[in-house]
Amino acid sequence: MVLELHVWGPGFSLPSIDPQCLATIAYFSLSVPKDSWVLVASSDPTPSPTHELPALKNGSTWVSRFRNIVDYLRQYLEGEWDLDRNLSALDRADSIAFSSFVESHAQALLDLSLYVSSQNYYNSTSPAYGAILQWPNQWILPPQLHAAAKARTEPLGLSSLDLEATEEQRKRDHSAAVAAGRIPQNFISRPRETVSNLLGKTSQGQQFRLDALTGELFEPLEAMLEGKTYLLSGESPSSLDCLAVGYLSLALIPDLPLPFLRDSMQRKAPRLCQYAERMRQELYGTVNVSDAFTSDKTSSAGSSLPWQAPERLSFGSVGATFLNTLADSTPVLKDIRMNNRLRETAESSDSGLSEVESTSLSAYALGEKKDVLLSVATVVGGVAALVGYMFHIGVFSPPPQEEEEPEQYDMAVPESMSAGDFLGGLNLAS
Repeated sequence: MVLELHVWGPGFSLPSIDPQCLATIAYFSLSVPKDSWVLVASSDPTPSPTHELPALKNGSTWVSRFRNIVDYLRQYLEGEWDLDRNLSALDRADSIAFSSFVESHAQALLDLSLYVSSQNYYNSTSPAYGAILQWPNQWILPPQLHAAAKARTEPLGLSSLDLEATEEQRKRDHSAAVAAGRIPQNFISRPRETVSNLLGKTSQGQQFRLDALTGELFEPLEAMLEGKTYLLSGESPSSLDCLAVGYLSLALIPDLPLPFLRDSMQRKAPRLCQYAERMRQELYGTVNVSDAFTSDKTSSAGSSLPWQAPERLSFGSVGATFLNTLADSTPVLKDIRMNNRLRETAESSDSGLSEVESTSLSAYALGEKKDVLLSVATVVGGVAALVGYMFHIGVFSPPPQEEEEPEQYDMAVPESMSAGDFLGGLNLAS
């Protein structure tokens, strides 16, 4: 059976716009025969049970994320497709440690470079997603990925790369100063600044922080390559090399308006740049975006990757996308769905968690969901009690109807008529 590797589509002259997808493609290129797998630029994470890409489909089995896919291939065909089968116990331990190091440090830097930087996101990253996504995902997914990257990097304190956030903060500070009477009213209007100007005004602490983050990633990897062809050995690549080339390619190859990450890599780690470029050429070759989306095999026969055109979204898929987006934008439903996905991921067989970790995470997600439902029930009960009390005290009682005034009769008594004659006339009229 042919394996299907579903990934985010190509971008920046690379076969994928996502580092985990690039790492998985590199692993398949090195370990799996070309006629045993196909590469699908689906760019749609919803078919995967964990709603993540990359995702490997083998019949009815889905496995997502680089590490889980590598573990799955190690058990497939009795380890025939295991790149790390010849590593010693010490090298395996180093591979695990450095893989975690690369994922944690490089992901934060790529978030800053491709998403948090306003110039890079709006001029390069967002158009790249628009070229690979089908409608309506091209309007829905990029802002979600943008927001997620900003949330992940917020603790780093480098929001100066985000022009929108910096401009909003400047406006808030300016408005507060005006309200306090410290700035004359005629100086309220000021022109918008560019990212370059804002970075020039950034405190030296933030600039040193960005320089330190790039050094923490590039310098250890540069030292590892001294006298070696690959990161762990000079003989053959390992899964660590696949992961490294996935992240380093997105740091080095994209031509961005603000290429601070590429400039730092070229300045601090020239040997690492040569390594990443060599591995990229060997594993990915020349990438044409049209190869990923054409169904004509003859036109893509020269590609080094076994592309298979993704299926078009059905009407049901489009409707499901709108409903899921609406649900994820609703505060209470968003929390419930997030906890459900967390519990499903924890209980999934390919989660990569131990039994204790899976049980604890599942219990945590279930407890969070119960807390949300309890909060909703409390609010609904309180509102119902308030409405009942207001009915009880008559706030919502209908307004009193005006009583009809009795019909008035003109009963004027002539002066010459006596009282007896008047009463007798009334008796006759009745």
